[in-house]
Amino acid sequence: MSDSPAYAAYKLRLHRNLAIFVAGFMVFLVLMAWAERSGLSRYWLGPIFMFSTVMMYAAIGIYGRTTDPEEYYVAGRRIPSMYNGMAAAADWMSAASFISLAGGLYLQGFGGTDGQPGGLAYILGWTGGFCLVALLIAPHLRKLNLYTVPDYFSMRYGGRWPRVIAALAAILCSFTYVVAQIYGIGLIASRLTGVQFEIGVLLGLGGVLLCSFLGGMRAITWTQVAQYVILLLAFLIPVSWLAFKQLGNPAAPLVYGAQIQKISELEKKLMDDPAEKQVAAIFLQRAREYEARLQDIEGALQRERSAAQQRVRQLKAQGADSALIVQANRELAALPKDVAAARERWTRVVHDNHERAKPLGGVPAHSQPFAGDPKGTPAEQEAFSSARLNFIALMFCLMLGTAGLPHLLTRYYTTPTVAEARSSVAWTIFFIALVYLSAPALAVLVKFEVMNNLVGSSFDSLPQWIAQWAKVDSSLISVADVNADRILQWGEIRLGADMIMLATPELGGLPYVISGLVAAGGLAAALSTADGLLLTISNAMVRDIYSHEINHRVTAEQRVILSKFALLAVALVAAAVASIKPAEILPLVASAFSLAASAFVPTMVLGIFWRRANRRGAVAGMLAGLGVTVYYMLVNSPTVRAFFQAVPGQDLWFGIQPVSAGVFGVPLGFAVTIAVSLLTRPVPSVAAVPLQQRS
Repeated sequence: MSDSPAYAAYKLRLHRNLAIFVAGFMVFLVLMAWAERSGLSRYWLGPIFMFSTVMMYAAIGIYGRTTDPEEYYVAGRRIPSMYNGMAAAADWMSAASFISLAGGLYLQGFGGTDGQPGGLAYILGWTGGFCLVALLIAPHLRKLNLYTVPDYFSMRYGGRWPRVIAALAAILCSFTYVVAQIYGIGLIASRLTGVQFEIGVLLGLGGVLLCSFLGGMRAITWTQVAQYVILLLAFLIPVSWLAFKQLGNPAAPLVYGAQIQKISELEKKLMDDPAEKQVAAIFLQRAREYEARLQDIEGALQRERSAAQQRVRQLKAQGADSALIVQANRELAALPKDVAAARERWTRVVHDNHERAKPLGGVPAHSQPFAGDPKGTPAEQEAFSSARLNFIALMFCLMLGTAGLPHLLTRYYTTPTVAEARSSVAWTIFFIALVYLSAPALAVLVKFEVMNNLVGSSFDSLPQWIAQWAKVDSSLISVADVNADRILQWGEIRLGADMIMLATPELGGLPYVISGLVAAGGLAAALSTADGLLLTISNAMVRDIYSHEINHRVTAEQRVILSKFALLAVALVAAAVASIKPAEILPLVASAFSLAASAFVPTMVLGIFWRRANRRGAVAGMLAGLGVTVYYMLVNSPTVRAFFQAVPGQDLWFGIQPVSAGVFGVPLGFAVTIAVSLLTRPVPSVAAVPLQQRS
């Protein structure tokens, strides 16, 4: 098929359509820039960008509508490798990669911290994972002509439980992942349109459903190709502008190294600045005040509540302005409801203030390899060892998780041949590299911009975008004159990882049309990944569980219809969860990788390359690996610990952060699968034969 004249003509038509789309989008950008210069308000530009791009995706989704199972599940298995690679890159370039990756590098430096094992671990882990996909997984699964990842477990191991466990695990890790995407969608939609975050979530959700509801994988593939073009432009234009502005060369990945040395010099200057030390001392004093409250939580809570009530009464008695009374009532309502809630909140405040009391406000030196010092005090040596161990653990989980993510592996079911599947992975790596090589550069350039131009500014002349972002969500950015000198210090700025990329155009002084483009790019990244994840969840619910375990008589066409309604239901539940803002995007996504790695990779790899692996071993390995990973995450969750009134803090094994819980689940999954398979009777299967031994 891939060598036929008809297929060659099909690819030529796709090339022409892509060229028309790129040219049309560039014309749209030029028109928006002209409209801004002509006086069109930014309050119109944002909604226009959001509405136009979402409607464009919706048009593609509606055009790709289908009820044919082959088209709905695997896009007819006729997607050329380059376009499948582009779609996979968009599927992969989630809100975490586009919105939060540069922010993580900004806040954690290259090596991360002892409590935040990020930095370059995300780039190395996610990129390295695709090498595992190409070498170990994708070609072998494509050879079997399957529809979903649980299909493999059913074919390879037989019986009901491998399929059921795989389907439930796919739902769990994909749901965790999709919540992060919808959170990102709400963040961008609320910034573009000015509506509340919760309404922004619903607006973005409509875009997700329009892209994926009608056409399944067929529609999603072509919307993801369009979304990749937009997110690529949205990422490269601002970083190229910052590089040109600071260094006179737009090739950011090649020239940003010059700014690292300047940042190191600025960091030393800030650490010796008396005003910065004064700010740090104030944060330390606040931490001690809250530590004192934790000694008598019930009494301190009662005193705070009484003081707040007294303030409300005084304001009412004085006939104060209604805004002041409303604010006082809000402060009273915001107090912890009980002792457990107070303990959780005040413990977190103590930790946050201790972090901000550290040099550079707790942000590590950007080029520092790891936290701590291998030649320093015992505490510094321990911090260095912990940071290095967590860096490796996180990279391990991200690599293995990439090789096990169901929505990503399903993308390689859509190519015509096994050879095209391999080629498609190579194209995916290429398209991802275009963005990932620029992410560290963006973090460095933004940090230099903040340190060199924003720090030292007067509070009376701060740029307007700071207040605008604070209105979206106060956790994204907070600026407070802690030492009351009316000068902005580094320690007085608190930036969230989720806003670094989105605020880059405003920080760099670019026209607002570029801010709209960046927001549209972030929206494209989140939408593209959410589409694939929702399709994976709905297929697992309907095709892998309902039609096999509940109703065996359902037809293929009925399965497609039920999958569409399941997709709608899951999207609404995910939106409800995202609206409560359970965590920042990056750690939430990283948790999904640990879950996928521990649930799928051991039994999948052993099933492909080891004939002796059997059903009982697979079931035991999947349950053991996934079980220990989920347990480790839950037992170290502040919310869970507060609910069970456990001791505040974490109960870490070997100092590994819960985001890297897969480092325990994956080895246990391999060990249990091997041990149980050796102790029980083998079950032969055609899928157990390695690919190279099959005709």
